[in-house]
Amino acid sequence: MARPTVIVAGAGQAGTQTAASLREFGFDGNIVLVGDEPHLPYQRPPLSKGHITGKAARDTLWLHPATFYDHHEIERRIPDRVCAIERTAGRVELVSGTTLDYDHLVLALGARNRTLPLDGADLDGVVGLRTLAEADDLRERLGRAHNVVVIGGGFIGLEVAATAVALGLHTVVIEVADRLMGRVLSPPMASFLLDTHRARGMQIELGATVERIAGTSGRVTAVSTADGREFPADVVLIGVGALPNTELAEAAGLPVANGIVVDQYLRTADPRISAVGDCASCPNSFAGGRSIRLESVHNATAQPRALAARIVGRPEPYRSVPWFWSDQSDMKLQIAGLTAATSEFVFRGDPESGRFSIFCFDDGRLQSVESLNRPGDHMASRKLLAIGDCLSAEQAADTEFDLRMHLSSLATAATSH
Repeated sequence: MARPTVIVAGAGQAGTQTAASLREFGFDGNIVLVGDEPHLPYQRPPLSKGHITGKAARDTLWLHPATFYDHHEIERRIPDRVCAIERTAGRVELVSGTTLDYDHLVLALGARNRTLPLDGADLDGVVGLRTLAEADDLRERLGRAHNVVVIGGGFIGLEVAATAVALGLHTVVIEVADRLMGRVLSPPMASFLLDTHRARGMQIELGATVERIAGTSGRVTAVSTADGREFPADVVLIGVGALPNTELAEAAGLPVANGIVVDQYLRTADPRISAVGDCASCPNSFAGGRSIRLESVHNATAQPRALAARIVGRPEPYRSVPWFWSDQSDMKLQIAGLTAATSEFVFRGDPESGRFSIFCFDDGRLQSVESLNRPGDHMASRKLLAIGDCLSAEQAADTEFDLRMHLSSLATAATSH
């Protein structure tokens, strides 16, 4: 009998983790990993921090050395890309012209930077940041820049802006919303980051709309806002979110809605095709059961592990607690759960110390925890959220209340029943 073949379309974090987890869980068929970048698969988080400062060596970016793929018999088709799916035949076509048959196809297609329809967006010096090539380009540009403008006050924008400030560059962040990281952070944490970044020399303009990007002789020179202000710029980073890469799935007739639609087992409408990572829209119990798309390293590692377990015959619904992190200068922000639907915010620790957490509740139930330089709180909160309704606002605010002891007592009570 022929060995079954799993083809993984996309060699980012989610695709690479899928291949690795399949081998870890005992899959003994063929695995083909198809990726369109001419590198070993790599980590993206360091690109906006250590890599663009030159402090992180290039070899530290790789998810695995080349020998890992050889040892685990993971065939790499790099650089190449799946350009068409023939679902009835169970076959994919690559841009190289090769066709490959599959027993199961995994779409780990990732996302791409959202662009802005602005005059001057195509000028030299206007950049995005998602790939290693873009990070290499940004590092070189920052090395000879004086003025940096970042459009967008989200994860990537603030990480790059904090790095630019640390490099001694005049840095302006322009954000259309009335607070930083408004989609993912509570108002008090957003306010703390705003004040801290401003105190360290970052110029942040909230509620500001970029109208055009100006340039001379094809090179960027300034960014203008709708209220008539102009900010000089040698480098402009556009960091206004990402769009999922769904075109391949859509062309194959698979349902798409802000991502490739999958069920709680990561299955698309075609039982032989699954989707994971940034491109997948999956039901999430921490969002009230709604299907949502999460862009995070955790999602890109936990979903593939759940999928691999299903492929080898150990299916379990995907229910992992969402968590995220962002390193902005010496501030490590860690988030567990989803903050959007919260209304009560409880501080644990002293913000003046730069080490504190905000426990976010809704209707008395813990929904998320934001921790700044308090990794212990973060680890405990992930476990608390996994258990469910087991912490009050009063307990969260009391720094004498030991979260680890509380977790231990909960575990003991669970095993005694």
